[in-house]
Amino acid sequence: MQPTLVELAITGDEDAFASLMVVAGDRLLAIAFRILRDVGRAEDAVQIAFVSAWRDLPTLRDPLLFEAWLTKLLVRACYGEAARNRRWSSNIREIPLEGPSEPDNTLSVGDRDQLDRAFGRLTPEQRAVFVLHHYVGWSRADLARNLELPLGTVKSRLYYAAQTLRAAIAADAHVLGAMQNQERPHDASRVRPSTRRSAPGSSSGRQSSPIA
Repeated sequence: MQPTLVELAITGDEDAFASLMVVAGDRLLAIAFRILRDVGRAEDAVQIAFVSAWRDLPTLRDPLLFEAWLTKLLVRACYGEAARNRRWSSNIREIPLEGPSEPDNTLSVGDRDQLDRAFGRLTPEQRAVFVLHHYVGWSRADLARNLELPLGTVKSRLYYAAQTLRAAIAADAHVLGAMQNQERPHDASRVRPSTRRSAPGSSSGRQSSPIA
C-alpha cells in the first residue's frame, strides 16, 4: 500500500480511498473466502470491512500499518458473517491470494474436497489464524499484534486447527478406504487350493522304486 494514498484517505480523500480499496480488494476477498468458505458471505465481509475502514480511518495513527489494520477489520467482519449464518455453502470457487494466477493443480479435486470438509470443522477463529499464518504469511507474533490477541491464544488456535485438520482428513481417508473395500468385487476366478490328501499308493504320491 502506498503511504501517500493512505495519508490522503485519512484526510477524507474519497478518490485515494477508492484506489486503496481497488488494490486491496482481491487480496481481502481471497482471505475472506478461505475463512468463510462461501463466496457470497466473503463478498459481504469485504464490503463491511470497506465501510468500517472508511468510518474508522481517521483513528489510524501510522499509515504504514494500514494493510494489517484493514485485514483486522476484515477478520472481524468474517466473524460477524459466520455468526449470522452457520450453515456451509457448496458454492465454492478457487480465488488466488494476489490477483489472477495460473490454476492450482497441486491438489486433485478429491483432495480439495477432503481439505474443504476438514476445514469446515474449524471454528471461525481457528480458521482466521490458520489462513493468516499459512496463506498470508503472518508469524505468530504478527497474529498476536495485528489481531490484538495474547500470543498464547494464537498458539492455541493454531495448534487445535492443525490437530482438527489432521484428525478430519484421517477420518475421511478411513471412511473412503472402507467404502472402496466394500465396493471391490470378489475374484471368482480364483480357485481354492485343494486340501484333500492323496491316498497311499496313488499316482500323486508315487515314488521311484529302488533298483534291485
